[in-house]
Amino acid sequence: MSKTADATVSVPDTASHRVGVPSPAAPAPLHRAITLLALISLFIGTRDDWNAAITTRPAVGGVITVGYAGILILAILALAVRSRRALVQVDAGALLLGFMLALCSYAVSSAMNDETVLMTQATHELVHGHAVYGHEWPWVFQQHQVAVTKTMSGGADYSFAYPPLALLLIAPVYAVIGAKAVTLVPTLLLIVGAAVLWWLLPTPWRSAATAVCLGFPMLKGYAAMGYPAIPALVLLIPVVIGWPATGAGGRLGRWDIVRAGLLGAACATQQLPWFLTPFLLVGVYALRRGELSARAAFGVVARFTGIAAVVALAANAYFIAQGPRAWLSGLVLPFTQHGVLHGQGIMGLSYYFSDGSSRLDFYSYGSMLMAAGLLVLFVLFVRRLGPAATVLPWCAFYLATRSQDGYYLLMTPLWIAAAATAPASAVASAWQPRLPFGRRRAVSTAVAAAVLAPAVVCVTVAAASGPPIRLVVGDVRGDSRGISRLTVQATNTGGTPLTPNFAASTSENASGYWTVRSGPTVLRPHESARYVLVPTAGRYSVPHRAHLRVRLRVFTDRPQTLSSADIPVPKG
Repeated sequence: MSKTADATVSVPDTASHRVGVPSPAAPAPLHRAITLLALISLFIGTRDDWNAAITTRPAVGGVITVGYAGILILAILALAVRSRRALVQVDAGALLLGFMLALCSYAVSSAMNDETVLMTQATHELVHGHAVYGHEWPWVFQQHQVAVTKTMSGGADYSFAYPPLALLLIAPVYAVIGAKAVTLVPTLLLIVGAAVLWWLLPTPWRSAATAVCLGFPMLKGYAAMGYPAIPALVLLIPVVIGWPATGAGGRLGRWDIVRAGLLGAACATQQLPWFLTPFLLVGVYALRRGELSARAAFGVVARFTGIAAVVALAANAYFIAQGPRAWLSGLVLPFTQHGVLHGQGIMGLSYYFSDGSSRLDFYSYGSMLMAAGLLVLFVLFVRRLGPAATVLPWCAFYLATRSQDGYYLLMTPLWIAAAATAPASAVASAWQPRLPFGRRRAVSTAVAAAVLAPAVVCVTVAAASGPPIRLVVGDVRGDSRGISRLTVQATNTGGTPLTPNFAASTSENASGYWTVRSGPTVLRPHESARYVLVPTAGRYSVPHRAHLRVRLRVFTDRPQTLSSADIPVPKG
């Protein structure tokens, strides 16, 4: 054989043997990365559960210990396997491991909050044929010693204020096993939701479902406390997966009808889906308008909306018949209750970084204007903003007086669903209104600024307005363990009569309202008065922490205002 022939035979196939270039059957690097991130999330998210279990529930702690070994083995396989099929099997193993660890987390969870006791009491009333809406159960909170949502008027919210479908899902299980059903059903539904999301996502994305639903501990914690938003999330997952295909060709297929029904069911479970629904409907109209006439596109959306509305009304029918006024009041209570400030949003400018605001209502105005403005921008720029349809609705909460992170966290699996199945290419053909001629980028920027400017102005007014009551803290009685009595001089600096309600805070949460031993109920314009205050529990405990700031909080309702001042901590 000639040297030429030998050389030809011995030369390797550089296309298939080049270092760092995977073979066609090898998994994509993105697929490996998402699988590893899911396993890392399981690893990190399990530590607190192991700490809680190993001393009080050693059998559960032993299962979690085995789970740690499973995570390590699967991580090795995620990096070592050479075929897509094998990596999919690793993904499935991670999901099953997530199921096991989620059940272990539930087994050791004991936390209760206002949601837990409300859901338990409301389910109890439903199972026994009593009315759910229009009733308050303050003794339940006192019995379990859980925090309650305090209102600016000096009271608290003790009533059920959610749509009823979560109760209907829990009630049959409650009738069999009792109060444990309130936390068990949402936990099982979260596991089902993780499986559905895993199955419906494209193969490389599947382990993202494991990470966001079962790895990060927040959703498991919410489920274990009975939050009705968990069933709502699970119902929304199939709605959001591939939503741009809804009504394609001008007709609703079987899957589209299922989507519509699930959307209606989600809206009948908790209020958060109400904020997502307009964006989905507008997006569907724009996509169908891109291929059909305006009338045909509107018909698709109308039929889809009609199916969702029928399902939502069917879920509410029994409760409407019991008492329509009480039912409606319960559903809108989260928007009308005037709860005290709480959360991580922009309202912190008035709550954490200044002494208050005389125009807190403007945060609420700004929140509503932000929601409306974002919807307008979504209509105008749906080709650009379409992939963000599942994130945009929650931006309005950042401006609200109650903007806790749960409003965002509870719906984050939908972000993954949209990212994987509703990319920019899926909305590229959507119809959107034509903007005036000119420099397109400059016009777009100007339009966006004009649409969002009202919300920004409202927030600026709220944040820039000083506290309406000037506070001078005088005599502080107590010792290093806490405060037992407080004297404060309060002056209404504005022209509106105010009814002050006094509390204290050492963290993001305010205490229960203090009892006014002396001082006027209403502080008239420009009036100054001396108040003597005592904690309702007899003593307000002060934690021993460096740089601790103890704040006196004075809330008023109609108008909603906040005034704050530092309380000197007793040393002796």
